[in-house]
Amino acid sequence: MTAEPARLDAPAPVAVLDRKRAEGAAARLLEHGSVVLLPDLDFDTAGFEDVMFAEVSGEGVKNVSYSPATGELKGTTAEGAAREKLKTLVARYSAWAEELVRDLAPGYAASLQVGRTSYRPRAADHNLSKRKDDRRLHVDAFPSSPVQGRRILRVFRNVNPSGEARYWRVGEPFAEHAARFLPKARAMAPGQAMLMQTLGLTKGRRTAYDNLMLQLHDASKEDDGYQASAPHWDVNFPPGATWLVFTDSVVHAALGGRYAFEQTFYVPVAAMEHPEASPLRTLERITGRTLV
Repeated sequence: MTAEPARLDAPAPVAVLDRKRAEGAAARLLEHGSVVLLPDLDFDTAGFEDVMFAEVSGEGVKNVSYSPATGELKGTTAEGAAREKLKTLVARYSAWAEELVRDLAPGYAASLQVGRTSYRPRAADHNLSKRKDDRRLHVDAFPSSPVQGRRILRVFRNVNPSGEARYWRVGEPFAEHAARFLPKARAMAPGQAMLMQTLGLTKGRRTAYDNLMLQLHDASKEDDGYQASAPHWDVNFPPGATWLVFTDSVVHAALGGRYAFEQTFYVPVAAMEHPEASPLRTLERITGRTLV
């Protein structure tokens, strides 16, 4: 029998705030590793129920994915008017999430970069490789899309119509997580980053920071012993809840739940209120090297 991971005794790193309180505290809490939960926000989905809760995601595809930059919608089997209606809804969520971040963390506004939006109508897939299985504790890092030190900020919202929560597991502080797995990390070979970019394997140059973050991601997911015994908190996000989190520094696993929206943003470390708390600065302190 697989051992249940040990639960942490300290209070869960989830700050439950109303909108007014969040406007003055969100950036500080997020940058120091908290998940900011806002239970009192409205996102109007009236009239879209027919596409939200239909079988709209493609076979073998985890999420419906939308690019705010191009308007491209991927990962859906919906066609014609239904596809356009779904695209309208996901685009509305993207705009809503961006306005929320700009209001809660105005210091990010000038340099906020909008990434992809996703709609997640399915439960977690049990047939993925360990590296792709988001039910395993990890920090976010993207093999083909280097962030080059930028933070990964995500805004989620549970829109489940039947009362089902979104189930997460939140792990140890980032500095402890990094210290645990960095001894296994290896530097890139000379010229590797340029070659990968030239061959189109990465969208941009993979920095030493991206290399280390990707190895943290892979090492933790592939370590069965860690997954079985890692300290953690279990957190449920009920329908109607919105939560924001820097997923590059919060060790997390998405265990279950259906019907949720997610918007990704990239924020330069220079825009942080507390840049010293960023993964980039943390890894530079641990390694004694400049990583970007």
